[in-house]
Amino acid sequence: MKSFATFIILVVSLLAATSCFAQAPAPGYAVAVLPTPVLNTADFRGVFGGLDGRALRLDKCGQVREMEFVALPGTPFRIEDTIKSADLTVYRVTTDDYLYPTATGYFIDSRFVRLSETPPPPRSRRLPSRQQVIDNLLAARGSRYVWGGNIRAGIPQLLTFYPPAAGASLSQALSDLWHLRGVDCSGLLYEATDGFTPRNTSSLVSYGEAVQVRGLTAEEIIRRLEPLDLIAWPGHVMIVIDRGHIIESRLDCGGKGGGVKVCPLRNAIVELIKNRVPLNSYSHICIGVKGFVVRRWYPRSFTTPAGAAPPGLFSSGPGLSSSRQ
Repeated sequence: MKSFATFIILVVSLLAATSCFAQAPAPGYAVAVLPTPVLNTADFRGVFGGLDGRALRLDKCGQVREMEFVALPGTPFRIEDTIKSADLTVYRVTTDDYLYPTATGYFIDSRFVRLSETPPPPRSRRLPSRQQVIDNLLAARGSRYVWGGNIRAGIPQLLTFYPPAAGASLSQALSDLWHLRGVDCSGLLYEATDGFTPRNTSSLVSYGEAVQVRGLTAEEIIRRLEPLDLIAWPGHVMIVIDRGHIIESRLDCGGKGGGVKVCPLRNAIVELIKNRVPLNSYSHICIGVKGFVVRRWYPRSFTTPAGAAPPGLFSSGPGLSSSRQ
């Protein structure tokens, strides 16, 4: 009888605890209040600091491959799970700003967001003027390549939230990486358009309208290009600045030729055609064929004389490369 009474008390206690938990569910949504790094791992401490708090987790090319992208302020998230440690709360999330398949999930640090019990509105999107987009692209010249980066100035809070171990001395290069200062190829465009364009090249290859380039020579392709056209394939994108130049952010594992550079358009196309076939789309590509497409996405267009830049686009010449790097 006594054991039965004890059992009843235990059941009642469990029901009460469950009831209390049900009345105060964890918030199901979050909104970025800072530029928010989104990783494909919950191990933020391991990525930013490692076991000894002195190193980033880098691949052989010096990149943090756990980085997916930097969510802009106002980006809404759905919280799927909460992972807590002694001093850190990480959320496994999904967001309509980054609808790409994942085997591991996407994760954010709770300190970059505010919680919401109701679904937040979508992030506000406004496409800058064509000239402003071009100016933004050119302002990124000289920025380093950062995998998953789309804010060239970086995120100052990263070094505050994940400080190096006491006594650790960071080189300028490591400090830049710790702050995620730089952009990858699609991140260059994403920042220049204030997050209006898709974040990854897998979407950019079908973004906007196709420019018909299949079977054309380099010179024929060049004559069809307009400012802000995208020359893209899964894995990389180059952006047309004018009839004479493209801009891109390129990864160079050697560490000397990468980053954001303006290059001659003709050189870029001639070199590209040596290794890739111009296509109108990827919908009917044969297996094993390496191709590229040209996508026209900006709603208005203008043209400039071949090799010339629109007035005010460049200064008197410094910074323009005479050969592809």
